[in-house]
Amino acid sequence: MLTESDRAFFQPKWRRVAATLFCVAWSIVEWMSNEPIWAMMAAGITTYCLWNFFYKFDDSKDSSSE
Repeated sequence: MLTESDRAFFQPKWRRVAATLFCVAWSIVEWMSNEPIWAMMAAGITTYCLWNFFYKFDDSKDSSSE
């Protein structure tokens, strides 16, 4: 679950995309290095990013409207 400060930091879409792509790249590097445990952890973090940053993230909420 994202806190309000996390939501404010990740409001620009490019930050959400960059964080998710970093996790995807990390997972690929770990798979290529034959490190399946770390690769699965990175894949799990990638899944978390996809879920919270793109599926559950509400762009219409403005944190400055409080």
